[in-house]
Amino acid sequence: MRVAIVNDMQMAVEALRRTLSPGYEIAWVAENGAEAVKHCAEDVPDLILMDLIMPEMDGVEATRQIMAKSPCAILIVTASVNQNVSLVFQAMGAGALDAVSTPTLAGDEKGHEEFLQKIRTIGRLLDANYRSYHAGHKGTTRAEKPDNWLVVIGASTGGPAAVAKIISKLPADFQAAVVVIQHVDESFAPGLAEWLDQQSALPVRLAREGDRIENGVVLISGTNNHLVVKEGQTLGYKVEPATTPYRPSVDVFFESMLASWSGRSIAALLTGMGKDGAEGLLKLRNNGVFTIAQSAETCAVYGMPKAAVELNAAVKILPIDSIAETILNHLAERKWG
Repeated sequence: MRVAIVNDMQMAVEALRRTLSPGYEIAWVAENGAEAVKHCAEDVPDLILMDLIMPEMDGVEATRQIMAKSPCAILIVTASVNQNVSLVFQAMGAGALDAVSTPTLAGDEKGHEEFLQKIRTIGRLLDANYRSYHAGHKGTTRAEKPDNWLVVIGASTGGPAAVAKIISKLPADFQAAVVVIQHVDESFAPGLAEWLDQQSALPVRLAREGDRIENGVVLISGTNNHLVVKEGQTLGYKVEPATTPYRPSVDVFFESMLASWSGRSIAALLTGMGKDGAEGLLKLRNNGVFTIAQSAETCAVYGMPKAAVELNAAVKILPIDSIAETILNHLAERKWG
């Protein structure tokens, strides 16, 4: 994997170089975001390690420009993730995949391993982009479902901002449950739930083992295990499949809906790298679920929705600003599974 480093601190650059050696090739090094945008236009690496706070152009704006002009995988690497939560989510909204604290030269083995684990996970995700896959088998539509509704939103790269645009338009008396499956490390999940709660008239919190699916509440996947629907219309977590690079997986949740959700549902697949959720969305559509894919021009990364569109898994392909209104209209009509 060819990795680029964007950081204005020479000590941090050296720590990153040492931690990456010998398994990864350094593509180039930039001292600020403006340099990174220029370098990336000339030589797109497999992964960029992007600092947040830099002179001339910070990591959020650099991420935004790179994803618009020469997109690639971006991992935010900053001195203190916990002290820069707001900037981290802004960068993830612009297209960054994840964030981790900068490894040090002092031999912090735990910090080094966490950093390398993030790199390995992204490497698996990049590999998954190139694998061929087959569409799911067509199912049969289940009739006579109870008139209780579940709205499921799956997202990855750029997802926090896209999810916020949808749930911010849902009214306080929204007559459906909402579950969000966002690819995000469990260490950032509480901050994501808190941030989304500030954007929404509905309460937003992390999903816990055994939580009931209830109207007017937004539940966010909260661990690195897969969130699933269980018997009795409750939520839970499971480890398997352990090999998927997508954690938590949208496809795994969609499959659990087919097995255990007895009510009606709407499913939306938003911006994100990879193909997670596409096969599951097709299976949902084939079972009568109203399915939505975010349009290319409004995605930070047109990966997951593109895979769904190529499978003809989406009933509607919509810009992000139209998805909430469409959900509200179909709930009002009460006609889809």
